[in-house]
Amino acid sequence: MLQVRLLEMPLAELEQNVQMEIDDNPALETTPPEDDSFSTNEESTDSSESYEESLEREERADALDTALQNMGSDDEMPEPSYKAFASGGAEYEEITYGDQRSFYDQLKEQMRELELSPEQQDVMEYLIGSLDNDGLLRKPLEDVADELAIYHAINVTEKQIEEVLHLLQGFDPAGIGARSLQECLLLQIERRKPSPIRQLLKTLIAEHFNDFMNKHWDKIAQQLNLDEETFGQLQTEIQKLNPKPGASMGETEGRNLQQITPDFVVETADDGTISFYINKGRVPDLYVSPSFTDLLKGYQENKQSMSRQDKQALLYAREKVDRAKGFIEAVKQRRHTLYVTMKTIIELQRDFFLEGDENDLHPMVLKDIAQKTGLDISTVSRVCNSKYAQTRWGTFRLRHFFSEGIKTEDGKELSARQLKAVLQELIKEEDPQKPMNDDLLAEEMKRRGFAIARRTVAKYREQLGIPVARLRKQTSHI
Repeated sequence: MLQVRLLEMPLAELEQNVQMEIDDNPALETTPPEDDSFSTNEESTDSSESYEESLEREERADALDTALQNMGSDDEMPEPSYKAFASGGAEYEEITYGDQRSFYDQLKEQMRELELSPEQQDVMEYLIGSLDNDGLLRKPLEDVADELAIYHAINVTEKQIEEVLHLLQGFDPAGIGARSLQECLLLQIERRKPSPIRQLLKTLIAEHFNDFMNKHWDKIAQQLNLDEETFGQLQTEIQKLNPKPGASMGETEGRNLQQITPDFVVETADDGTISFYINKGRVPDLYVSPSFTDLLKGYQENKQSMSRQDKQALLYAREKVDRAKGFIEAVKQRRHTLYVTMKTIIELQRDFFLEGDENDLHPMVLKDIAQKTGLDISTVSRVCNSKYAQTRWGTFRLRHFFSEGIKTEDGKELSARQLKAVLQELIKEEDPQKPMNDDLLAEEMKRRGFAIARRTVAKYREQLGIPVARLRKQTSHI
């Protein structure tokens, strides 16, 4: 259980946990600051070493480890373009200072305040781990149900998952766990105190969302019968809605990126050599206190003549030494598991780490890592849920490197991420006055070498949050 707990922890939480254990257990000590040796015999994965060299060092020392992509352009909050607001309003931006925890950890803390069954806890943790960096759930509940059944042997219906999701959507900040931008904004509006402006906001997002996304402000004002003053108030309130609630919890790109502490640093050399090391952070080297081991040895040699007080001291010392050994072993095991998991991810996604092109991400699921490493799928899932890798191309959550595979009609196996990227680019390039329907998109995908069915096109388009052709159509105004 200790190994499982430590494995789930991101680096910042591990640092705190190790320090608490050192403070609590006098038999657990650290090496002096000037000593850089690693007394816990953890494997070294120095960035200058190759995979094979790192593995050999690991084995020698061990004789004894988003996405998702942020919201696409189709899901970005439109910026109101009216004179009254532009001259008098300040753009809303929520910035986090000081909190080094990821929103994954903060949501888990809120989860512990609920009375959930063990099954609901597992589902909740999986949903939290499936959220994108923006705090939204882009994965269909059908896929969540399949993954829970296949990877975790948890058989729940979509309805049961949705019930847990509604609980998650009650967490702070408002909008977390939404399945679309529209739902995200409505969740935030529902948290507000009843007022006329709140009702207008709700009506706007619920009933005029497409006009809102297409910035048809004149049409909105006319349909809602708004005077200039009320319209200005409505626009001001729109700016207070946050399209990316996860950003307010320290996980967004740009100014908050420094709050994410990568667990891995992957380095790609110009000659194509890829190496990595595990970020040790402020976790000190650990060893069992010599004074406690000497004390145990002395008591054992005089066991026959020991008093009751001596026996109590022996039991105390033995308990602390065993606990220290167990903790050191758990930290060692954590590093070993992280090492073999990251090593396998890099091997399977080598093309991406070389070029940084997301189209080079191959189909890969948790089971692929489990089979190659010999780890349990649940162990791989724990590693990938809350860990980050710093690469030459940016910092990514490990979940970012995973994508389901799909066989095209001509027998090729491609990643869903690659197909979505091509589809998104295709829609971006279409004539906005004559957008393509799903049949035409499927034909165009096939012409570009991606032969997928129309229903697959429709599925990926919906997952990307892109509306159907008739709602994408833009009319020209004179």
